[in-house]
Amino acid sequence: MSQLFAGKNKSGLTRELIEALFPMFEEASAGAIAVDRQTRITWINHSYSQLLGLDDPAQAVGRPVQQVIPQTRMPEVVETGKPLLLDIMEHNRQQLVVTRLPYYDDKGEIEGAVAFVLYDDLQPLTPLVSKYRRLHQDLAAARKALARKARGTRYSLGDFVGASPAALEVKRRARLAAGRDMPVLLLGETGTGKEVLAQAIHTVSARADRPFVGVNVAAVPENLLEAEFFGVAPGAYTGADRRTRDGKFQLANGGTLFLDEVGDMPLPLQAKLLRALQEGEIEPLGSNKVVQVDVRVIAATSQNLEAMIAQGSFRSDLYYRLNVLEITIPPLRDRLADLGVLCEALIGEICEGQGLRGEITDAGVAALGSYDWPGNIRELRNVLERALTMSEDGDLLDADAIFKVLQRSRSRAVSAMVPRSVRPLARIMAEAEAQAIEEALLVSRGNRTRAAKLLGISRSVLYEKLAKMS
Repeated sequence: MSQLFAGKNKSGLTRELIEALFPMFEEASAGAIAVDRQTRITWINHSYSQLLGLDDPAQAVGRPVQQVIPQTRMPEVVETGKPLLLDIMEHNRQQLVVTRLPYYDDKGEIEGAVAFVLYDDLQPLTPLVSKYRRLHQDLAAARKALARKARGTRYSLGDFVGASPAALEVKRRARLAAGRDMPVLLLGETGTGKEVLAQAIHTVSARADRPFVGVNVAAVPENLLEAEFFGVAPGAYTGADRRTRDGKFQLANGGTLFLDEVGDMPLPLQAKLLRALQEGEIEPLGSNKVVQVDVRVIAATSQNLEAMIAQGSFRSDLYYRLNVLEITIPPLRDRLADLGVLCEALIGEICEGQGLRGEITDAGVAALGSYDWPGNIRELRNVLERALTMSEDGDLLDADAIFKVLQRSRSRAVSAMVPRSVRPLARIMAEAEAQAIEEALLVSRGNRTRAAKLLGISRSVLYEKLAKMS
């Protein structure tokens, strides 16, 4: 085994573990084997070659391991970097107990894997296996934490809060997206949590230890978008930096590029983005050199891209390139069952930053359920934050505290309405009546008798009007 690591700096913890444990594993095993990054056999001891029916170990060296051992899971270990301890493998009608361990190069990249076929008596190896498992878990956790800090991601799948059927379906599709290296299109109204979900998908994907780079297309001036995406060569235009400036594609190379509000991308840039996704290459502004890039794109929009395609403002070929796996995030009004857990999570975040100890009553949550939430979870956080600031009962949010904030939100929404074109008087009156009824119910906190009195009508008339509105 010494030649496997010959001439290499043995600085990686996993490699040090393997080298320290290798003599004990080999002594207690019925065979040992090693493969490289391409899962070609680089070394096999005599006992394992005999077990496989090979006269000479050299017959196996250089061959893909699956040609020699069809049932092997070594490619899985090399691909994921996760050990398979005390696994059962069947070979020539024999049940073999196999332990497989990955090892890394000096840069922390997977270099290959080793495996041991163990005897039936596993007792002597139990402490070694347990120690390796603990150390490997600690190492993986430390690497993940460092990688997350370096790439600036804040969210995991647990941060997409909700247990309603709609929220669970979003999480199911997100896990599906995380396990497949393909473009994802997130659809949903503003404030539904599209960036949270994009980061969560990246965090549990195979690219988790690589960069996550996000860009809001709508927030970048149109004349700067090309430079923002593809970078700038030295002196590309007057005033340009004399040094190369990397764009988002270069910064996200090997990782995930999140394109928020992709529907706001101008048509000329859409064509260049399509080429970058199809060819895996970009050309920085002012450069004649093509740069190879490997990025996984997650796009998001609150617009109807299919309608934009019909209008000619969004390319259909780019849409089909981005929309390989579509995840629609429902608006908050369609998953009001999640209000309780959302309030708990959001109040925790708000109070942590302000040194408060907030809490919301069941009546407070019910009051929130009477609102239609055009701003979704972003608006919900704003309402809770303002309610905590204005609360007269310390950190406790009851129905009164919530209704005070919701009434102001409703007033601002009504005053901000844009004048509409002339419509039939009957429709205008019907809408005004429906709005008056909704506001009366809001003020009366759902008490229909009180709402009818506020409107100056009988309760039976109110019931009739509600039935027509439903």
